[in-house]
Amino acid sequence: MELAGEGALMAALKASRTGRMGDIVATIQAEQDAIIRSDLGGVLVVQGGPGTGKTAVALHRAAYLLYSHRERLERSGVLLIGPSRVFLRYIEQVLPALGETGVVSSTLGDLIPGISATATEEPRVARIKGRRAWAGIISRAVRAKQRVLGPQELKVGSVVLQLRPDEVREAQARARRSGHPHNRARVTFVRAMLTALATQYLEQIGGAGEDPAEVVEEIRSARDVRVALNLCWLPLTATGLVAELFAKPHKLEAVAGRMPAADREALVRPVGSEWTTADIPLIDEAAELIGSDDETERAQARMEAARREQEVAYAREVLASVGSSDDPVTARDLVSAETFAGRFAESGPQLTTAERAYRDRSWTYGHIVIDEAQELSEMAWRALLRRCPSRSMTVVGDVAQTSSPAGTREWSQRLDTMLRRDWRVAELTVNYRTPASVMRAARAAVTAADPKHPPAPLQSAREVPDALVLTAADSLGETVAAVLEDEVAAVGDGTVAVITATARQDELSRMLDIPAGPVDLAAQVVLLDPAGAKGLEFDRVIVAEPAAILAEGEPADLYVAMTRPTQRLHVVHAEELPAGFAAALDQPMSDR
Repeated sequence: MELAGEGALMAALKASRTGRMGDIVATIQAEQDAIIRSDLGGVLVVQGGPGTGKTAVALHRAAYLLYSHRERLERSGVLLIGPSRVFLRYIEQVLPALGETGVVSSTLGDLIPGISATATEEPRVARIKGRRAWAGIISRAVRAKQRVLGPQELKVGSVVLQLRPDEVREAQARARRSGHPHNRARVTFVRAMLTALATQYLEQIGGAGEDPAEVVEEIRSARDVRVALNLCWLPLTATGLVAELFAKPHKLEAVAGRMPAADREALVRPVGSEWTTADIPLIDEAAELIGSDDETERAQARMEAARREQEVAYAREVLASVGSSDDPVTARDLVSAETFAGRFAESGPQLTTAERAYRDRSWTYGHIVIDEAQELSEMAWRALLRRCPSRSMTVVGDVAQTSSPAGTREWSQRLDTMLRRDWRVAELTVNYRTPASVMRAARAAVTAADPKHPPAPLQSAREVPDALVLTAADSLGETVAAVLEDEVAAVGDGTVAVITATARQDELSRMLDIPAGPVDLAAQVVLLDPAGAKGLEFDRVIVAEPAAILAEGEPADLYVAMTRPTQRLHVVHAEELPAGFAAALDQPMSDR
C-alpha cells in the first residue's frame, strides 16, 4: 500500500492528540482527495470504517465546495450536522484553519432555533419516534384541529348570529386551497367566516348605511365568535402539538390508531417534559405544517421595536453631544434621531449568511454535510432533506458503527426510500489511525456479538507493538485507577479516555475523580460512554468492562469504544470477556 506524503502522514499519526482535531491537509491520501473533489450535485455517501479519515474528508470537502462554488454557496450556506456538541467542539478549529467560516454547525438536537434537546430516553422509545409513519400522524393531528362544530348561536351585542356548519366547511376548504401552513391558512378561514357572519348581521339589522369594516371588527371582538372560530380552526404551536400527543393518550390514539397500543403507552409523558433528540424531527415536521404562530411573531415584533427604541435613544445622545449652543447649525438641525439611528443600523455589523441561517428554521442550504449519518432515523432524514431541496449533500458514516435503534445498517435500505436512488457511494478502505491488532480485536468481538453485520475488513496503515492489553480485575474501579495512572505516565502530553457503559460512569467517576458530565476536551483524561466517544480519537483508551457495554447497548457501541485509540487499547474487565476476544489475542493477559 503506497501512502502519499508518507512522512507527513506518519508524523501526524504519531503526534499526541490535543483534544481538538488538527489540520490534516498535508496528510490527505489519494482515495480521500478524490472524494473531496467529487461533484457538488447529488447525495454523496462516504462509507468508511474507524480511522479512515471520514470526518477529515467531510470537512475538507466542505471547504473545497465553498471555494469552488462560492457564488452559489455563499448565498445559501452549508449546514454541518455532527453527532454531539462535544464532537462539534472537537472539530471547530478545522474549517477556520482551511479558510472557511461560512458554515452552520449543529447537532440534530439543536436543529430548531430556540429549542435544545437535553433529555434522554429509552432506545425503544427513540426507535418508535424515528419511524416515517409520524409524518402522517402529525399531519392528521394538525388536521384534527380544523373542526366543524354543530349549529350554535353567537351573540354579538344585541344581535344573535348562527354558526352554520356548511359555512364553516366552505371557509375551511377555501383556507386549505390557499396551500399555506395551518396558522397562515387560518387567516383565510377567519376572514371567510367573518364575511359570512357580517352578511347575517347586516341582514338582521337592515344596516344599509353601516360601515362594513366596523361591522366586521365588532363581530371579530365578540367573545362567542372568538371562541367558536378558535374551536373550528385552533391556532397552534409545533411544540404544543407534539407535547399534547405525548401527554394525552386519547389524542395520540385518535391520529395513530394503527400504532400498537404498547408503543403508544411507551410514549406517554407529562406536559413540560424536556425534549429529546428524537423529538426534534417530530417538532420540525409539525412546524412545517403549522407555520409560525401569532405569539412568536408578536414577540419578534416586540423585540424589534425595543431594539429600534434603544437605537433611537442612543442616536439622540450622540446628536446631543455634537456641537454647542453657540453653533448656528448643529447636527440635530440636519438629521433627526430616527434617521441617524437608521443610518447607523445600516452601516453597522451585518449578519453573515451562516448567522441568518442559524436563526431561521425554514432556511434552505446549498449543501449539507452529515457526520455519523448512519444514526439518523427516517424522521431525521426528512428534517434534513427539507433543508436542502437541491439534494446536494455529503453523507459520512459507517453502518458497522450504528448504535441508534432508529438508525440504519444498510445505506440502500434507508436512502432508496428517502432519495429514490439519487445517491452514490464512495468508500474509504484504509485505517490510518487505529493499530492493526486493535482493529482485529474490535472486528472479532463485534462479529461474534452480531454475526449478521460484521464490520467490513480494512487495510491497516500501522502495526504498533503492544497496542492491545487485557487486564483481569477483582475490583473494576481500583484496577482501572491503577491502569489509568500507568497510561497517563506513559503517554506524556497525550490524551487518555476511559470508556465504559453509561451505567458504570458514576462509579468510575467517583473512583477516578473525573467528571462524568460535559466533557472538557482540554483535559488530558476524560470519562465517556460509547455514544459520547463517537467521532473522537485519543492517544490511549481504557475500555472498562466491555461485557457491560454490550449488555447496555448495541454491538456497535463496543466497536466504537475499542477503535478510538491511536497508540494503545487497554481493556479492563471483572466479568468474562465477550466472545470473539480470544480469537483476536496476540499477546497474553496482564496479571495486574
